[in-house]
Amino acid sequence: MVYCGKPSRGCQMCRTRRIKCDETKPTCNQCAKSRRQCPGYKDEFDLVFRNETKATERRAQKANRKALAQKGKDLDSPTSGSDKSISPTFKQEVVSPTAVSPGLNVPVEQMASCHFVANYVLLPRQGSTRGFMEYLLPLLKHDQRNHHLQHAFNACALASLGNRPNAAGTGMGDKALGHYTKALAATHIALMDPEQSKSDATLASVLMLGLFENMTARQMGMFAWGSHIEGAIQLVKARGRKQLRTKTGLLLFIAVRTQMIIHTLSTGTAPIMGVEWWLSDAVKDESAAQCQRLNIKTAELRAEVTRLMSTVARSPENIDIMLDMIRRAQTVDQDFVNWMRTTPDYFQYTTVAWEDNVSNGDYSKAEVFPGRVDVYQDFWIASVWNMARVSRLILASVIVRCAAWVCSPVDYRTTPEYATAARTCVDTISDIIASVPYHLGWHLKRPELLERAHISGFACGLEESQKGLPGYFLTWPLACLHGQDYTTDAQRAWVVGRLKFIGDELGVKYAHILSQVSCSDTLNARLFAQH
Repeated sequence: MVYCGKPSRGCQMCRTRRIKCDETKPTCNQCAKSRRQCPGYKDEFDLVFRNETKATERRAQKANRKALAQKGKDLDSPTSGSDKSISPTFKQEVVSPTAVSPGLNVPVEQMASCHFVANYVLLPRQGSTRGFMEYLLPLLKHDQRNHHLQHAFNACALASLGNRPNAAGTGMGDKALGHYTKALAATHIALMDPEQSKSDATLASVLMLGLFENMTARQMGMFAWGSHIEGAIQLVKARGRKQLRTKTGLLLFIAVRTQMIIHTLSTGTAPIMGVEWWLSDAVKDESAAQCQRLNIKTAELRAEVTRLMSTVARSPENIDIMLDMIRRAQTVDQDFVNWMRTTPDYFQYTTVAWEDNVSNGDYSKAEVFPGRVDVYQDFWIASVWNMARVSRLILASVIVRCAAWVCSPVDYRTTPEYATAARTCVDTISDIIASVPYHLGWHLKRPELLERAHISGFACGLEESQKGLPGYFLTWPLACLHGQDYTTDAQRAWVVGRLKFIGDELGVKYAHILSQVSCSDTLNARLFAQH
């Protein structure tokens, strides 16, 4: 099935004449007044969906029977207005579209809206777990005056659909850029207003602008994601603790915290506020919060080590400082190990298969790298695990950098810290690689291997289809593997191939950038030799 947007329920004659139909049954009064023959009304189901398979036809017949049985019930009124903004209300059982029946003449914005929500808006189905951008639809629905948020949403929706392989030449990219430009201007105006600058809609707009950059950036000079995230961090700081009193405010705060962690870990900068500021009273899932606490500590340690190495000279006192940094990093790493051992059952992953070889020996096109294949309860849980793994890779790098500084001019590869880091990195790289097939839809062709707990699901669309969000979650962990000294040549070729797949097939274009840029924390011997 393909979703075709929220339809007009008017008769075909009024729709052709582009006038408002009063929907009187069996014939409308507009046709009666103009002495035209009213052709009647289409089935509700046929207005929304286009049948593509026999199975779909059977589902349509079943839905029609249910509709007849409930004939007396009121239907939701359609969204009206000439503005082609995206309706925030969607059917649950909808497939994200890449094509639509030309006979229905559905505005491209409506097609894009469903595609985006079916690919990026992840809704939790248990009270303790989190989703992704679950705050978005309520904000769009309840306040129609948020033009900056609407334009930002339209930009992301059009970019998401326009980036798919079969959308070339549709002009959606230009439309997306137009909405992005309007969103920037409207958000700037909102930021100048003392009240609007602290609103949920403005913060959500800034996050959406950052997501747009991830979807569309094709070269590093165009990549402005970091500036949007820095702006979002300043906004949550200005909003203060009272933002945590509302559900939407808490969800937005957690969303910014997650983006802040990625930003600080990828740039080597320290968080502008400490761990307690980011975690106190802002916990929705305890397991995820514990992991994020350790992520932030990792970012703080890494930034402190970088500062020390650029400012202190070698002396007995400073060697003691570096040895203390090693101990602190080892403690945080052990905390990660303990976290992994003690997560609740719903947070655990399962190994479901083992791949022995790659057909034709072409790792860049292989769906699975030789080794195990792990599956998770949902994509959000998988992303938390991979953030923990990336932090362990960074901690290993911090430990080896400090050990190299302490033992110089002796070769740092003779130290016990290096041997431990090597084992940690090799195992962690394998763990991240084992999670990739699940993110990219390998399990969809093997449903018998996966027992879902339905902890979260997308806001519309069938779950059994490839999604953009897990590809988006994967890009940075894969980029870090690309830059690791412990990644083998075969693994690196496979990682680059998966990043290209994410950019080409899932439409997350900045994956192409990351396939060419290595993570800044590589264990490069020439770098350490300078300290």
